[in-house]
Amino acid sequence: MGSESLVHVFLVSFPGQGHVNPLLRLGKRLASKGLLVTFTTPESIGKQMRKASGCSDEPSPVGDGFIRFEFFEDGWDEDEPRRQDLDQYLPQLEKVGKVVIPQMIRRNAERGRTVSCLINNPFIPWVSDVAESLGLPSAMLWVQSCACFAAYYHYYHNLVPFPSEEAMEIDVQLPCMPLLKHDEVPSFLYPTTPYPFLRRAIMGQYGNLDKPFCVLMDTFQELESEIIEYMSKICPIKTVGPLFKNPKAPNAVRGDFMKADDCIGWLDSKPPKSVVYVSFGSVVYLKQDQWDEIAFGLLNSGVNFIWVMKPPHKDSGYTVLTLPEGFLEKAGNKGKVVQWSPQEQVLAHPSVACFVTHCGWNSTMEALTSGMPVVAFPQWGDQVTDAKYLVDVFKVGVRMCRGEAEDKLITRDVVERCLVEATVGPKAAKMKENALKWKATAEAAFIEGGSSDRNLQAFVDEVKKRSVGMDHSTAGKATEKANEIEVEAEAVAAATDGKED
Repeated sequence: MGSESLVHVFLVSFPGQGHVNPLLRLGKRLASKGLLVTFTTPESIGKQMRKASGCSDEPSPVGDGFIRFEFFEDGWDEDEPRRQDLDQYLPQLEKVGKVVIPQMIRRNAERGRTVSCLINNPFIPWVSDVAESLGLPSAMLWVQSCACFAAYYHYYHNLVPFPSEEAMEIDVQLPCMPLLKHDEVPSFLYPTTPYPFLRRAIMGQYGNLDKPFCVLMDTFQELESEIIEYMSKICPIKTVGPLFKNPKAPNAVRGDFMKADDCIGWLDSKPPKSVVYVSFGSVVYLKQDQWDEIAFGLLNSGVNFIWVMKPPHKDSGYTVLTLPEGFLEKAGNKGKVVQWSPQEQVLAHPSVACFVTHCGWNSTMEALTSGMPVVAFPQWGDQVTDAKYLVDVFKVGVRMCRGEAEDKLITRDVVERCLVEATVGPKAAKMKENALKWKATAEAAFIEGGSSDRNLQAFVDEVKKRSVGMDHSTAGKATEKANEIEVEAEAVAAATDGKED
């Protein structure tokens, strides 16, 4: 069966590694259930993905369906430094996206690939406006925990007190959740956050929450059952995680922005449960003095380690971190420093004992699903809430720090103590036991007939049903509307030509 005859869903991603990964994983899951999936994000990211992962605009078979890539220009040069400022970049992305996405949908229809549904991830809520204007159904993939979704929802609607200028250190009690201390609430909601633009970006989604017919979540029912049940009464939530596990297409099509270094051969040479894996994701960037303390903590603990030392983005304003003098010589064959790693393979490797993580949700889900204990090193955003859950609720981690609100240098002796606690002794054994229980629960959720698999199948069935309901006149209307948008956009461009810098 050719890809043209399949029901076609169109995925629009915010251009960040932590957003692209889960949405692409969802795309592969939908494709494996017999849909044609087109994945789009700005060309600046497309270029990196093609280089690192070799993705193509020709449909690639995944399970019973296909996935293809189609990137778009966002109107700014690739090396435009304003991309690093979300307050400037998000409006630009919206302005361009509202014009180019309808054009792309029209071109696909002309080629026999009529789009039946649009799906976006956080930071670009206007995608559901585009879908509505074209008469198409839309869904949203939430890429954090349901607990964080609930926290943002209650903040947006002002339903419970959160830390404020007047009461900075109040605890927050949300329904069906453990009490969160002030520094365990997603930090973008904190009055003194240095990232108010991220709060604005996330809140945009809550203003548009009535438009998607379904909120898909990269979590699973058994992991956050109470809060999922509670929020499901408010929103049409379907849990479909852990998305990085795809039984029908284990390694097809990847979305990395950087090529991973090979470290599996090195891991193969190490004894079981002897290696500490250290990675702080794609965005967190530590200061040099903190980096040095972690380095000495690793050396002093005597453990084997893999440490991901990602170079900063050239426009980020960060200086390149360096390792302490003589560090690699002292570490010898006990340590391996890489720029980027194949994280899913590393976490599944029998030689790895624990994961020192910033507690981003993708990393959290990968750790739980791999049965990997963690050392929690959260910095900001949802990471501080995820750390609370990993340590106190899921009971698979030790806490190394409390995030940027604490603003404290974590010294080498604390690093060493946490590494030892997570790798040897009764506490380490108990954490590993709990982690393996979560691994089994996660696997039961995503295999055929599990809670997440059933939810995903129900979503696919709903999209197919709506697709049948979308007769040719609906598709025609969408094409007409796309034409109107294009004409309007050209008129606006002509009117403003030369007026903008």
